[in-house]
Amino acid sequence: MYGDLVPGQPVTIQGLTESLGVGMTPVREAIRRLISDGALVFQGNRRVSVPLLSGTDVEQMIFARISIESELSRRATANLKPADIDQLEKLDQRLDQTITDGDVSGYLRLNHQFHETLYAHADAPILNDLAERLWLRFGPSLRVVCGRFGTHSLPDRHKDIIASLRAKDAEKVAKATAQDIEQGMELMSDALISA
Repeated sequence: MYGDLVPGQPVTIQGLTESLGVGMTPVREAIRRLISDGALVFQGNRRVSVPLLSGTDVEQMIFARISIESELSRRATANLKPADIDQLEKLDQRLDQTITDGDVSGYLRLNHQFHETLYAHADAPILNDLAERLWLRFGPSLRVVCGRFGTHSLPDRHKDIIASLRAKDAEKVAKATAQDIEQGMELMSDALISA
């Protein structure tokens, strides 16, 4: 999800068990699930890799993420308490620091944590599951893009999201979420076109 595996780079199942320090059975089970979620592809000869995304893949992910995650944020708006919004604001402050520091790994983890924390309040487990599966699929490619262009150009509409949450304006929250997603995914799309 955070791009620890580079898209297209084959990894052996044995190598994963060694790097994760766990047995073969849990790794095989995790791989089966990640393959069924589209986050990994089987390469044969006990190798898997993160799939390379095409421009069409990214286009579909933009549509799916905006549709699903905007609705999650819209639904979460009514359920968030001031303390929950304060927590999101603290996450965003830490996220800002990762951008300043050029910390791509920290950015990816905190950005996901921000969105995951927001969506957890939507009371929509099916939509949450779909959003998580999309994050699994685009995260590694976003890592490559961030690594190539750095953190200074990364989108951050979180302040707009937070302000709209404080105002309890669900439509503005959904719109700011859509803009945040669109900016990040467009970076990925532009990088694929120029690659």
